[in-house]
Amino acid sequence: MRLISGHAANLILKVPKGFDVRPTPDLVRQALFNSLGARVVETRVLELFGGTGALSLECLSRGAAHAVCVELARAPARVIEQNFAATRLPAGTFQLRVQDVFAALPQLAATGARFNLVLADPPYGEKNVNRRSTSFAQKLLDDPDLPGLLAPGGLFILGHTKRDTLEIVNGWQEKKLLKHGDSVMRFFARG
Repeated sequence: MRLISGHAANLILKVPKGFDVRPTPDLVRQALFNSLGARVVETRVLELFGGTGALSLECLSRGAAHAVCVELARAPARVIEQNFAATRLPAGTFQLRVQDVFAALPQLAATGARFNLVLADPPYGEKNVNRRSTSFAQKLLDDPDLPGLLAPGGLFILGHTKRDTLEIVNGWQEKKLLKHGDSVMRFFARG
């Protein structure tokens, strides 16, 4: 797993041991960032369910102004810190919050934080035929604080497995859909 482009291009990222983290595959990230293009430059980024930090670190490598990464588990958080240090990007451009995403969202909203890009590729949910999804992806779409964290014109990019059928709730407008294998990346704006 590596950073694809920018100042830290081709840097091999560390990945936590075990099955608790499912990093966004290189090909999916490449398609995502090819789609975003120069939109990443000078943006403020929020990555939820950080895992390896690959999404926020890719943004910083490509010229984002600042990134906040939220990861609950301590072992992956240590790996994210090591990955950021290996990029040799300026220390003030990155903040790691070691906490639950659903605790971080209202805290960030209370501070008035706004982000141009919110990126989340949470652990996959189970197949949900004939019932509403209970996955982290659905919980993010349902979260009342998340839409307010987007700056005007900002995008929320959500990854999930294609077997997880999500309900798009009021407050979100889907702009784009990328599919690769079992992975789906959806681009949302405030609706």
